[in-house]
Amino acid sequence: MTKTPLSLSILTIVFFLVGADAAMALCIKKEKANLRKGPSTKHEKIWQVYQYMPFKLLTTKGDWKKVKDLDGDSYWVHARLTTQKYKCAVIRKDKTNLRTGPSTEHPKVNWAPVDKYFSMKVLRIKNNWVHVEDAAGDKAWVYNPLVWIQ
Repeated sequence: MTKTPLSLSILTIVFFLVGADAAMALCIKKEKANLRKGPSTKHEKIWQVYQYMPFKLLTTKGDWKKVKDLDGDSYWVHARLTTQKYKCAVIRKDKTNLRTGPSTEHPKVNWAPVDKYFSMKVLRIKNNWVHVEDAAGDKAWVYNPLVWIQ
């Protein structure tokens, strides 16, 4: 089968859209990061987040990135505090259980449950479970619908 210019165009558009979505995700890579109302330290600090907090990238202005969180709220964060080298996840609800393996048959980890906004680095996804690591290096599994992944 030969590809026509139209089918190549469609493939290019699909590739761009899939790649663009992946490029929009970013994580906080430093221990802490201040989220602000505008793109400078002169703007009010709204929230302080911790390592591995995921965001969707909305736009960039100089050394600042405008980001959106799991609740749909937007903030500005300094670019050097972020990375796109790995995926991150954040807990959606208070009292979420984390487990030693990828099913409810596995026991809870001793540091669970965790509350909303607890952020973690995504190590891998197996079926509908996410293997995560927190900033202290502790690893666990969480049911995919209970986290927001970027």
